[in-house]
Amino acid sequence: MTDKLDAVVIGAGPVGLACAIEIQRQGLSVAVVEKGALVNSLVGYPTQMEFFSTPELLEIGGHPFPMASYKPHREDALDYYQRVAAAEKLDLRLYQRVTGLRGQAGDYVVETSQGEIAARAVVVATGFFDVPNRLGVPGEELPHVNHYYKEPYAHADRDVVVLGAKNSSAKAALALARAGARVTLVVRGPEVSESVKYWIRPDLLNRIKEGRIKAYFNTTVAAITPHAVEVLTPEGPRSIPADYVYALTGYRPDYSLLTEALGLPLDENDPARPIVFDPETHETARPGVYAAGTVCGGLATSRWFIENGRHHAQLIAAALAGALVPAR
Repeated sequence: MTDKLDAVVIGAGPVGLACAIEIQRQGLSVAVVEKGALVNSLVGYPTQMEFFSTPELLEIGGHPFPMASYKPHREDALDYYQRVAAAEKLDLRLYQRVTGLRGQAGDYVVETSQGEIAARAVVVATGFFDVPNRLGVPGEELPHVNHYYKEPYAHADRDVVVLGAKNSSAKAALALARAGARVTLVVRGPEVSESVKYWIRPDLLNRIKEGRIKAYFNTTVAAITPHAVEVLTPEGPRSIPADYVYALTGYRPDYSLLTEALGLPLDENDPARPIVFDPETHETARPGVYAAGTVCGGLATSRWFIENGRHHAQLIAAALAGALVPAR
């Protein structure tokens, strides 16, 4: 175990990087621990995915995000955050999974898959993209079922079922259809969600209307077999041919990490079950442990995005600057 750091940030997403930058600028020592790649969630996003935000809303640390187009794509963001991390000379501990946390404020030990890191404070910025909402039906674990959509090209002239009715499902269904797949959309509710972006929803509705994309509404999945998705429609059971299934039903925080490994209490009075934290400092109910970004919303994953979650970094850095004298 090396010398004690002032802080360890868990999660190398945009908000985690923003936290490390602001903490470092306070003269405090900090390392970022990440179970995967730098900005691992963005690595998992669909190829050429377009952000709904403009570049300035994705900026961290005051570093400009120059763009020729109005909205950046996944690849633009990956390049930007890598360059920011390099420019700030952040201490990145990538491909290290956090497995536990012991100690108390001022004297923590972060347990990882590659050893232990001593720190006086910990910041949790783990997001929510790594744990999909499960369907809980037979066949969900079959190899042709995926909770993450990447690109459509492997599915030309194949039967593909897309489950869900929000932005991810809508964009995947459209891209798959245009790449030559035979697409069926299965929606639990009565219609494509009104929350789908205004330039995507009409496109999808028109493709459904013209028959290019089949759609079943008020429909639930009963089971998935190697060649079909068995559903319950208002008209009765149906079997939909499926060479591949994209179950794009959303994601949730890793509660096993938050509650078991890190020992963070949840707000059980909030249906979204977020971490208990002070909104002024973002310190959790475990003293010396702070929370930032999307993970602060619990199951309500739309409460915080990069755009507003990045500002948690300044609150946390200011709190740490007041609580810690820089270690030397």
